[in-house]
Parts: sequence; C-alpha cells; structure tokens
Amino acid sequence: MVGNSAGGKPVDEGDAAAIQAAEVRATGRKQAVPGGVAAKAQAAAAHNIRAIREEDKTKLGDISAAMQDATSRLPKDKPATKVDAEGVIAAETRNKPDLAMYPGCVASSVAVAAKINQEK
Repeated sequence: MVGNSAGGKPVDEGDAAAIQAAEVRATGRKQAVPGGVAAKAQAAAAHNIRAIREEDKTKLGDISAAMQDATSRLPKDKPATKVDAEGVIAAETRNKPDLAMYPGCVASSVAVAAKINQEK
C-alpha cells in the first residue's frame, strides 16, 4: 500500500509502472490483470498528463484505495521479496524523469513489505 505521505501525489508514469511491476510479480502472470489496479493506475497517469488543474488529477491515494482490496481481486497473490522490491524500484525509477524515488512511493512500500517478510 502507498504510504500516507504520497497519497496526495498525482499518479504519474513511474507510479503506474511500479504498480504494474508489483501486480505482475504478485500474480506470477506475464501481463497486468485486465481491469486490475495496474490498469487503473495506467489510466490515471494518462488522465493526469491531460489534466490542467491539480485538483482534477487522480492521486495515489485514490489508487491506493483500489490496492487495499486487490488481493481479493487478483487471481494469485504472494508475499513481496527482495527481488520483487528490486524489480518494482527499477520499474518506477526507470519511468521517472529524475530517476528518483520519493518517500511513501509504490516502490518504497514494496521494499518495506519485502523487508518485513524477510524478517519473519
């Protein structure tokens, strides 16, 4: 789940790529789930590119709400691993103009989950 610090941030291409990478890794599929969270994130990023006013943009918090019940909608789910986190980080940063992550982003959330899972 996206941290509270990023919930008000408009969804961008890096966020959508990270969500897609996380979804693909969680499900074990080669593609995103049609109508799934990644599809919603891609649509939000495309919408946000065209939106002029900040208040008209879809925020990560809006997508995060869909992520909360994603487990029930995904055909398969698995705990995040360090390798998963590395893949999501690469997807997110590769699709950011500044090649950077920010606190509470999708990639950092997956990295935290992977660390918690590794400690168990």
